[in-house]
Amino acid sequence: MNYFELYELPLSFNPDQQLVKQKFYELSKKFHPDFYINQSEEKQNEVLELSTVNNKAFQVLKDPQKRLPYILTLKGQLVEGENYSLPQSFLMEMMDVNEALMEMEFDADPIKLAEVKVQTTQIEKELDQELQVLTTTFDHSDGNDQEEVLKTIKDIYYRNKYLWRIKESLNKLSK
Repeated sequence: MNYFELYELPLSFNPDQQLVKQKFYELSKKFHPDFYINQSEEKQNEVLELSTVNNKAFQVLKDPQKRLPYILTLKGQLVEGENYSLPQSFLMEMMDVNEALMEMEFDADPIKLAEVKVQTTQIEKELDQELQVLTTTFDHSDGNDQEEVLKTIKDIYYRNKYLWRIKESLNKLSK
């Protein structure tokens, strides 16, 4: 079930959070299992399922980190088991970061660690800014150029996933 359709909202990377919350509470009341206690077991199971879907929809639609891959999947951009190739320029930039991380595993260097943290934070900030522009562009487009925008959003999504792994490594080195 498409969560945007369930909530009667247009597909958007930046949905109105007040409307998301409002629809969640509305459906929570409508599908509350206590209201169906005297119904058949089949109806109770159906309502329980709808209540579960409502909770999942709310979790996804309120969280930009969950919403982005959800929309990319809905639009056929993310495919389970896909082997996505990041741009060579990004990989070259990350190679320097990875080399520094490997060096610090054997020879702790707080100054170098701080430099790498600043570098990755800056890259992440730039990607987030670009992503904000692209998601807003997608939300306000009429569909003609959405496919290209989605491809670029997908690329940023995978770059961010790569950065998250690097940040996890940085956090381990910080301890």
